Amino acid sequence: MTTAMNPRYAELLEPPIPSPGPALTAPRIAGVATAVSGTSYTQQEILDLFEISDPKVRSVFLNSAIERRFLSLPPRDPHGALRSEVQGELLDKHKRLALDMGARAIRKCLANTGIDPHDIDYLCVTTTTGFLTPGLSALLIRSLGLRPQTSRVDVVGMGCNAGLNALQATAGWATAHPGHVAVMLCVEACSAAYVIDDTMRTAVVNSLFGDGAAAVALVADPSQPPPPVGAHRGFHGPRILGFSSHLITDAIDAMRYDWSDAQGKFSFYLDPQVPYVVGAHAEQVVDRLLAPAGLRRSDIGHWLVHSGGKKVIDAVRINLGLTRHDVRHTTGVLRDYGNLSSGSFLFSYERLLREGVAAPGEYGVLMTMGPGSTIETALVQW
Repeated sequence: MTTAMNPRYAELLEPPIPSPGPALTAPRIAGVATAVSGTSYTQQEILDLFEISDPKVRSVFLNSAIERRFLSLPPRDPHGALRSEVQGELLDKHKRLALDMGARAIRKCLANTGIDPHDIDYLCVTTTTGFLTPGLSALLIRSLGLRPQTSRVDVVGMGCNAGLNALQATAGWATAHPGHVAVMLCVEACSAAYVIDDTMRTAVVNSLFGDGAAAVALVADPSQPPPPVGAHRGFHGPRILGFSSHLITDAIDAMRYDWSDAQGKFSFYLDPQVPYVVGAHAEQVVDRLLAPAGLRRSDIGHWLVHSGGKKVIDAVRINLGLTRHDVRHTTGVLRDYGNLSSGSFLFSYERLLREGVAAPGEYGVLMTMGPGSTIETALVQW
């Protein structure tokens, strides 16, 4: 014998039919801008200023595919030589450089897009070269005169990959708040993260990094549909379609900060095998990024890869089957600025925009690599 279920309970057990709601709108990159610290140096000039004579160390500097970097060098001692800065001085330098470069990058980004500073509703700031409480986001809201109710988040210590981690958080906020302006800033005062000694460990790091900041403004505006293929180039910034990450847990110590008791400061470590480890895992994370859109690597017209170093770029290029032309902006940024940590890929993006070759409908891949060891990717479409 069966018993009919009470209609009241049947109603509770059956899932309700969802009511139609507004479709989520992919956020667009409305604008980008970069800034650097005051003075640039050739690799040879840096070797001379620090009086580095070891042939092996000099070879690391001079074979780095870097021509110039923007740096804020230490003050001189009574004898005229550049002296080593203590950790407190480095933290002060980070604060000074980061606020200056970050504010300039944000102001320029807003000017390029016609956005008023008071229209910013969300600010995400990422940095790895220093620690502050309150974070840079709070200090920049005050110095830029942004509204006190601006939502903010600081991404600290994630390294060179952090620009795309922060962009994902910013894109998520923009998607959830259509029509509102979200700004993401990468600001790295690499001059504030140097240890000067005669070891090969520090030589690899000191030969590579430079100071720089990059800001992007995002807006998810449902009133702006995607432009038709063939529309005027540059009519819209690209939409951010998705992200994909890969953490190489076997190489979790390959890039890291250690405390040096001898130096009394933090020292960055970069394993020589990093380029090969990253290159070996590049294919799977990119293919996972493209699969939901039904795309192949050959469908991607623009590749904007982190300028992590000559060997890193070559390893990624070879493993993904890219041409030297595909990574021309990546290598150009490395040549002119060195490794700018989290903001490097945005320097490449800015160069692509200036080139004026991205057409509506074309796809691009953004890729960053850093401690973890981590590969972060994003898919965009103009």
